[in-house]
Amino acid sequence: MITKAELKYYSSLLKKNCRDEENKFLVEGEKLILEALSSRLECEAVICKKKFFVENDETVELLRKLVHRFEIISEKEFQKIQATVNSQGIVGVFKKKPTKASSNEIKGKLIAALEGINDPGNVGTIIRTADWFGVKEVLISNSCADIYNPKTIRASAGSFFHLTVIIDDNLIQSLDSFKNKGYKILCADITGKNIYHYKKSEKEVIVFSNEANGPSTELLNIAEERVTVPKKGMAESLNVASASAVILSELTKN
Repeated sequence: MITKAELKYYSSLLKKNCRDEENKFLVEGEKLILEALSSRLECEAVICKKKFFVENDETVELLRKLVHRFEIISEKEFQKIQATVNSQGIVGVFKKKPTKASSNEIKGKLIAALEGINDPGNVGTIIRTADWFGVKEVLISNSCADIYNPKTIRASAGSFFHLTVIIDDNLIQSLDSFKNKGYKILCADITGKNIYHYKKSEKEVIVFSNEANGPSTELLNIAEERVTVPKKGMAESLNVASASAVILSELTKN
């Protein structure tokens, strides 16, 4: 049984400052909870509303075997911990995964990096896109949306749990370090070179930035090349997550 104090505590994890203080976050939805568990993240509890419990016998049975604590609460109580309007009715409480690493620990030949992207949906979608194209490591500047925001987790569709996602307190410094190790630093920019005409290098870091403001001056100064998806129609710009799919597709071609 969950006490009122516990429910209030879990509800507080919907806020970034509480997630940071407690080093925990919420995962909403059956599939995402199972993905998190399969990645060996430490689970404190799984909580579902009565309707989910009644209608999902097999899932409930499986989760009860996988987690130490499984609780059932009322619809009204569940509303306090749900982040989506049309929730499936199940939430997991997990300990955050490690998101700090030195550049020495990153070995991939293609690394994706995000600078100043403040929409959690875009951050999550780019993580998912990187996973699709086999990019295993994603650097995220601390000016981006919180990777533990429920919208980020949802948009990543489980990819967040399986990739190495690193929150970088000084992205420009890290990029300089990669540059010294032979990586070519690219940035996506509307004024850049047609990605379809870009000649691939052996090792690369591709940086995606805030679509409204574009790359920072510091990033433009350190980037060795700018690339873009060529425009065909009348749209003013391309969503950064959409652009990342095109660019990563080109960069991962054999």
